[in-house]
Amino acid sequence: MTGERNAAAEFSQRVDAPYWEGLGERELRIQRCDSCRRWAWPPDWRCPACGSYDLGWEAVEPVGTVFSWIRTHYPFVPAYADLVPYENVLVELPQAGGARLIGLLTGGAVRVGDRVRGTFVAASGRTADLPVLTWTKES
Repeated sequence: MTGERNAAAEFSQRVDAPYWEGLGERELRIQRCDSCRRWAWPPDWRCPACGSYDLGWEAVEPVGTVFSWIRTHYPFVPAYADLVPYENVLVELPQAGGARLIGLLTGGAVRVGDRVRGTFVAASGRTADLPVLTWTKES
């Protein structure tokens, strides 16, 4: 349902706009309820725990643990065809109540439980003109 509402909105009015703005400012922002303090990811207009509409965005360190990962052998996105095969990781963020983000893994093999650090990548044609967060295994 969130996607349907976002499709009809100006980008700056989307529920996830603060996330993308944060990435552009080299900051990882995750939505959090101002009332009950529950982390909310993916973002929504209303808290899934208490129903409050008072939601804010808090910066967290882009460090987490690999919860899951997948290797892509098919170029689903033409802009990433030269990277095939590549891995996407589902990263659990301990500083954000265990919220999980997905992203491209850069460099090296990964296993569930590995610690990873996010790297902010500027918007480009490859990233549909949006800034992104990629993940690298910590040594």
